[in-house]
Amino acid sequence: MNKDAPPTSTEAKPSAPAAKQPVPQQPEAKLERVTFADLPGWASDDHLAAFNAFLKSCDAVGKAAAKPPTNKAVAQCKVAAGELGVACRAAQDVKVASKAAAKAFFEAQFEPHRIVQQKPKGLLTGYYEPVLEGSRTPEGKFQTPVYKRPPDLVNVVDEADRASKPDGLTHVRQTAAGESPYPTRAEIEQGALAGKGLELLYLEDPVEVFFMHIQGSGRIHLTDGTTVRINYDGKNGHPYTSIGRYLIDNNLLAANRVSMAALGKWLREDKARGQQVMWQNRSYIFFRELGNEAEGPMGAMSVALTPGRSLAVDTGYHTLGTPLYVSAPTLGHATKESGFNRLMVAQDVGSAIKGPERGDIYFGSGDKAGKLAGVTKHEGNFFVLLPKSAQSAEHGIRFGEHLQWQTTVKGADGL
Repeated sequence: MNKDAPPTSTEAKPSAPAAKQPVPQQPEAKLERVTFADLPGWASDDHLAAFNAFLKSCDAVGKAAAKPPTNKAVAQCKVAAGELGVACRAAQDVKVASKAAAKAFFEAQFEPHRIVQQKPKGLLTGYYEPVLEGSRTPEGKFQTPVYKRPPDLVNVVDEADRASKPDGLTHVRQTAAGESPYPTRAEIEQGALAGKGLELLYLEDPVEVFFMHIQGSGRIHLTDGTTVRINYDGKNGHPYTSIGRYLIDNNLLAANRVSMAALGKWLREDKARGQQVMWQNRSYIFFRELGNEAEGPMGAMSVALTPGRSLAVDTGYHTLGTPLYVSAPTLGHATKESGFNRLMVAQDVGSAIKGPERGDIYFGSGDKAGKLAGVTKHEGNFFVLLPKSAQSAEHGIRFGEHLQWQTTVKGADGL
């Protein structure tokens, strides 16, 4: 991260190239088998909601399981998609219509495992789908472009891996002359892609567009009376930088004041100053328009996310499609209960989501969901549900000793 204070000049200047950071070491972590009775609040959860979210992932899991394993996968995730596929086929074959039946299904098909690491608690944040106004053409107040994926943008690493690759480019520009880094956020916002026919939509507020990049999706009410959903379709490949952390490190905003609302207020108070700070995040997101039939934004498995049940995770530790039980006793604002104890499904990724107990909860669409996401930063613990078909899942086995079949995924930067 660039630790220098933001420029005080109002002249638009691209941020200096960020120094390459050392490759972070993955924290030591292992799994210990527990019982379902050990999961706080397990008996009172809505297991049917979790089952329906899990079922959404099963087609993608099945396709992944049909592919041969790769060497890259060996060191990444605990459970193989082939093993997860056995539980998925059982879910697709059985009729589950009640909470009790769903609870019985998970208890019959899975064994819960506690994540054990040096840190006693993990971290949970939240994200959502913004609902904004926009136009298909630059008119009136709608002048800030949202770009679609350029045809010369290619992936350097699998999309599922990009959250675990913060030290180098994940996407590059491919031309006849070879590969080169794609323009940074500052360069794109100063016209690097202008005139190339890549403008998808136009929105009003650059700050709203910046936050939409972090969320990875948006529902846009257009001037012609129609509504469209847009979703992540790639990024420029540069590492994600948290501007909240940048402001804290430079004593520009107190740590106890950092929320989405506080960040938005700070960025809008001085547009030139705010632009310079947003440029500290060199990462830039490209979008595609979803069909009208889409029931929600698409997560990393190209399935619609489920509010309160879909979780963005670090795929260096968790296979997409895996059920994870999340316990966060202080996260009471998101539920009617005193805490957050819920069975969720790993269905998304994010560049800021790193570690075995680091998760981003999808809260849904609109302002209410945005308020919940904006104030979510709570300690919590994960329990991984491993399929009983995974015969090698024994007490104390470490992460990274089993195969995973990769899926083709799309997801957001994360918070």
